[in-house]
Amino acid sequence: MNYARGMIFTLLILGASMVWGGQTPQPSMVTYDEVFRSKTDVWGEAAMRQENGASYEFFEQLLPPLRYVNAEFIHYPVVLSAPKHKQKARFVSNGCGINKLANREPAWKELGNAVTFRVGDREELYGQELSKLDGPHLAKGYLPIVQLKYREYGCVYGQEAFLSTDPVFAEHGAVFVKFTLAEGKTGELTVHVDNLERICKDGKMGLKFVGRLKFSNNCLVDKDGQALLWSGGNWRWDENWGFLKADITPDSDQYLVVFTEPWKTDMQEKLAEKIYDTHRAKTIETWQKLLDRGMQVQTPEEVVNNAWRAMLVTTFSLIRDNIMWYSAHNQYQALYVGEGSDAVRSLMLWGFLDDASQLIPPIIRSYRPGVVYHRAGFKLQLLDHYYWLTRDADYVEKNRELWLPEVERIINDRNSENGLLPKERYCGDIPRHVYTLNSNANSWRGLRDTAVILEEMGNKEEAEKMLAAASQFRPAIIKAVEQSEDRGVKPPFIPLALFGEEKSYDVLTADKEGSYWDLMAPYIIGSGVFGPGADRERWMVEYLQQHGGICMGMIRCRSTSEYWVNKSNLDDLYGLRYTLKLLEYDDVEKALVSFYGKLAQGCTRDTFYDGEATCLKPMDQYGRQISLPPNSTANAFFLWMLRYIMVQDWDMNDDGKPDTLRLMYATPRRWLMDGQTIKITNAPTAFGEVSVVMQSRLKTGEVVAEVTAPPQPCPKMLLRARVPQGWKVISAGANGQSLPVDETGAVDLTGKKGAFTVNFKVKQD
Repeated sequence: MNYARGMIFTLLILGASMVWGGQTPQPSMVTYDEVFRSKTDVWGEAAMRQENGASYEFFEQLLPPLRYVNAEFIHYPVVLSAPKHKQKARFVSNGCGINKLANREPAWKELGNAVTFRVGDREELYGQELSKLDGPHLAKGYLPIVQLKYREYGCVYGQEAFLSTDPVFAEHGAVFVKFTLAEGKTGELTVHVDNLERICKDGKMGLKFVGRLKFSNNCLVDKDGQALLWSGGNWRWDENWGFLKADITPDSDQYLVVFTEPWKTDMQEKLAEKIYDTHRAKTIETWQKLLDRGMQVQTPEEVVNNAWRAMLVTTFSLIRDNIMWYSAHNQYQALYVGEGSDAVRSLMLWGFLDDASQLIPPIIRSYRPGVVYHRAGFKLQLLDHYYWLTRDADYVEKNRELWLPEVERIINDRNSENGLLPKERYCGDIPRHVYTLNSNANSWRGLRDTAVILEEMGNKEEAEKMLAAASQFRPAIIKAVEQSEDRGVKPPFIPLALFGEEKSYDVLTADKEGSYWDLMAPYIIGSGVFGPGADRERWMVEYLQQHGGICMGMIRCRSTSEYWVNKSNLDDLYGLRYTLKLLEYDDVEKALVSFYGKLAQGCTRDTFYDGEATCLKPMDQYGRQISLPPNSTANAFFLWMLRYIMVQDWDMNDDGKPDTLRLMYATPRRWLMDGQTIKITNAPTAFGEVSVVMQSRLKTGEVVAEVTAPPQPCPKMLLRARVPQGWKVISAGANGQSLPVDETGAVDLTGKKGAFTVNFKVKQD
């Protein structure tokens, strides 16, 4: 279905449910803009009404994909790197070049050796006309080997690119490129190197021409004799025009290596197919071994299976040594505590605990004036989560000098007047200093939970002191909220800026301040400061849902940048705790809206790249805008969600200790269509690793689950079979023992150990 037909279809099916200003328009009255102006999640509600609920296919058709960025190269960049390596390259996603100039300081950073690819005798920029482009795709659907095809006057030029993980080549950001002629008798390739040096003068970045290049010993070298390109095939150097040319036929593939960092080397041999294939195989081996180290997930949806692998690859590509970068090659090439903690915790949840142990200390060490209490809370929560997944008391003690100052800051800096922490910035982007609910709620959570893990470790006296402080802190926060909330609106409004510093917003995305409440509110919801399922917690969830805060299950925002085609955007990574809370409430259908909305419209098609923000309105029929991709925390949003729809470990009695393990509790109903299998193995939890393999045999009236329980005692363990609509679980048993089944298809496995089989008997309603 093309974009125009898709939008017509969308408007027709959604018209009856769309509410704007209390009116319910007829389908013929609904316009594109009105869909986005609705105070409720029109598309999410429509998705839930589909048979078996929300799906990737439903959301995929609503909008064209993410594609464009605010850089001179226009198309989103793919960051290529060896795992956690400092050297990274930028591949432009339409295939037009590598390390191309953005010319958009300070939003984008320039890097390395810039190369442009053109095809045909007219030297058309590769990927220029999107109607003729197929891709980008990833090898096997998830590996960082980018593949494209581009049609130009009867020829189809194939392109494949990857950064070699061979240590010597990785140091120079060596991107291997292969061109093929998939259709046509003969074609022509042109490669241009920008041969410019980045210079800084009077505080401004500039470019300086650094002399002619030379082609020698199969390499294009600069004035210092450093290799910029290594070639293989029939490339020839045009001295007058300063570019490489090659004729290409179906039988003569052409090879290049682009060195992001020029290399003082002398390649004695031509780059040949054998060398290319060796590096390609090495790169695949490197990344596959990394992925195999973590938790393994298999679902009936290939797009889901590819997405989690690709997002893990991208996250490890963004890490530099032991620093979790928010992004790369742009202004977000930095460490952020709240966002970075979520990215590190996503790796922990997927079994990369050794990697996380190296990434945690730099986060705790980091300092940013104006948001020290905001950061203190999230630093401690990161440490606490690591402890429960590892029970590594030695690690906590070894890093005491890092985290203890954060504890002391929270305990000692609260003022005597109201029991709260001192005023600080509303958030990182809003400098107004206020008593902020975010900093207080999350600092309380970090303090309380750190006390609990110290108690578990046997540090009773220290834990008691911290618990006493936390027990005084929480009532002070709730009292401040009581004095600040607005009960004159429905649902009542809980401000982030306390004591009258913030009024309620009718439409959250109407202005900047409301948008930032929208972004920050999930942090309060996730803190649990009001207690499990408390009215105020639910009011905040409902305020997001009823005042324009959610679209396709993702957090909305209003951008102030002139870059966007309009101001209506998504900032989905900040919705993590909103969706987790839905899962904790067991509001599965709404949570799956977030899951599929993110997968279909919160990341790029096939490559699964995302940014901090994405534009809802298309720029043209081919795509929408995305802000500064890729983004490690946006990856984390999806990785957390997929893990938690399959495995949930919760603290349900609000004592700071995980006490409940829910397995397969929120899986899409389609995943248990007849013959399908859902599999999760070696999943870290607060009780140790757990594995579940669930097979649907509806034709024979059963669903079978092979469970390996975690080794640590689990006060409560539940397993659910979410069968398709029209089916019902009628009974269950394990190893000859009958198990009571609730109305949702869940059974209680508390007390069971080791490996065992659960048989669910099912029938059609």
